[in-house]
Amino acid sequence: MCSSDLDRDAPDVCITVDMEPDCPPFLWTWRGMQEGAPKLLDLFARHAIATTCFTTGDSAARHPGVAARIVADGHELASHGHSHTPVPGLDRDAARWEIGHSAKILREFGPVTSFRAPNLLFPHAYLPLLEDAGFTLDSSDGKHKQAWWVGPKAPPTKLTRVPASTTSSVLRLPRFLRDRFLLSLKSPVVLFVHPWEFVDLTGEKLRYDCRFRTGEPALADLDAVIRLFKGRGARFRRMRDLAPAAVAA
Repeated sequence: MCSSDLDRDAPDVCITVDMEPDCPPFLWTWRGMQEGAPKLLDLFARHAIATTCFTTGDSAARHPGVAARIVADGHELASHGHSHTPVPGLDRDAARWEIGHSAKILREFGPVTSFRAPNLLFPHAYLPLLEDAGFTLDSSDGKHKQAWWVGPKAPPTKLTRVPASTTSSVLRLPRFLRDRFLLSLKSPVVLFVHPWEFVDLTGEKLRYDCRFRTGEPALADLDAVIRLFKGRGARFRRMRDLAPAAVAA
């Protein structure tokens, strides 16, 4: 394969991190932000890639050093709501507060124009709330969720909407299963992880998908995934780079 073929076939890859409490609603501790987040940011620095960190307002308020480093390292700081409360259970006023309060806190660190709802669940009726709050991109859908395939389609919106390509635990599968699947995903490939996955939770009473191969094995897996896509000539992008206004700018 010549270099021009490689460039043409190379995917856009967005590595995203949902910065939140540890494995909500099961733990609600902060080891991920305290221990896992610095390891992630160090890994991204070694690979010299830019990522997007969907951060709850509460996480940024409790761990301002992490939020500041995200911006200083050239990553995109984005919103993951304020308290990681599932949005479908909120009335319109409560949803507006979650979106607006998070944006207010996060924008003290830098521009924030991308949003992802907790649990990748966001009522279509609330999309205008994101527009009103100054967001231009939403990544609150997941192609691994049933609603993406059989749910009602979203109404017209000014937002650029880019779904996650698969769930986070896929990155911790054995390589012979994981790599073939990841390379089959269509561009842009949007992957997400959580800081708590890079803390050893194997002894916690959690669902198996939330605790298997957590800690150092998960960090090694993510390193291998980044190397896999680098070997395919992937372009590592921040989510905001996928919004037409950002590309034009």
